[in-house]
Amino acid sequence: MNLSYWEYTSWLTNVDFTIVGSGIVGLNCALQLRKQYPNAKIVILEKGILPQGASTKNAGFACFGSLSEILDDLNTHSEEEVLNLVKRRCNGLQLLRETLGDATIDYQALGGYELFTENDTELYETCLTKKNEINQLLFPVFDGNVFSEVSNKFQFERIQNHYIFNQFEGQIDTGKMMFSLLEKVTSNNIQILNSVTVDGFTESGNAVHVHTNHFDFRTKKLLIATNGFASQLLEEKVKPARAQVLITKPIPNLHIKGTFHLDKGYYYFRNINDRILFGGGRNLDFKGEETTEFAQTEIIQQTLSAILKTTILPKTPVEIEHRWSGIMGVGSQKKAIVKPVSNHVYCGVRLGGMGVAIGSLVGKELAELV
Repeated sequence: MNLSYWEYTSWLTNVDFTIVGSGIVGLNCALQLRKQYPNAKIVILEKGILPQGASTKNAGFACFGSLSEILDDLNTHSEEEVLNLVKRRCNGLQLLRETLGDATIDYQALGGYELFTENDTELYETCLTKKNEINQLLFPVFDGNVFSEVSNKFQFERIQNHYIFNQFEGQIDTGKMMFSLLEKVTSNNIQILNSVTVDGFTESGNAVHVHTNHFDFRTKKLLIATNGFASQLLEEKVKPARAQVLITKPIPNLHIKGTFHLDKGYYYFRNINDRILFGGGRNLDFKGEETTEFAQTEIIQQTLSAILKTTILPKTPVEIEHRWSGIMGVGSQKKAIVKPVSNHVYCGVRLGGMGVAIGSLVGKELAELV
């Protein structure tokens, strides 16, 4: 890019903090940095026209884990680790709500439901058996029982007769959340440069030289918040994980309200504006979905359409209006990586599909590292 003297001096000179990624983590990091350093020059670089990754692509679940997810986590984590993860998700959601306000993000406390397929009797019975034990584990966090059993009031088909209900979960409007975060950031005199891809960086003395597809410049500190794309810039163990989603056209008299997990959480759906938003199916092709390519595949999209018509809305004609995908960052542990990479480079990545819940908190922690 042929930049002028004015462009370099106004946008790319004397930069104190550069954040890579304008998702939930990057924007919250920028807001926290502005609190810590009121007069600093803060620049955010975003490779997309809009925020890429998962921040604007997710389902908008304000959740902290279904019963089967928590039981599965206990197979690879200690009780203390699982409890701390739930606390972090709750604290992150609270921070998000405090930062933007419930009305702004259209937060609705409609509860969350876990459904079990008719062939999943063993998992269903295990969850029922362990329900009281997990309620006891989580009681200090919520000061109440989290999980209860409810009948099939939404008339789903091909599932067990009861759901596991989580009274503390809710949903948000992802688009409103991100739009409001972007407004808040720009109103705090933080510059966002879109369509700029960071190709690499080198550290020299008290500065970091940032190399992009359009220009090179220097910054005092570099903070990387690219989650599922982290391995393109860092050596951290972050695998990309694509999530495919569809949304229906408006459905008259839609009776389904809440957030829903199905088949160990590999499928998830919710109501939004008289529509059903439905995503998942990564378990059909784990290796194929370990990609940073935004696309849909026939096997997953056909399965989503089939479950929608046979299980979720078996007696209602439904049309698909739109399909998309997002890229998460996952690893062997359900723990975000928030740490210094070197003297002047830091990262907050690998949110493990929990971006809505912990993204605000990780962004704040990333800024506090500086």
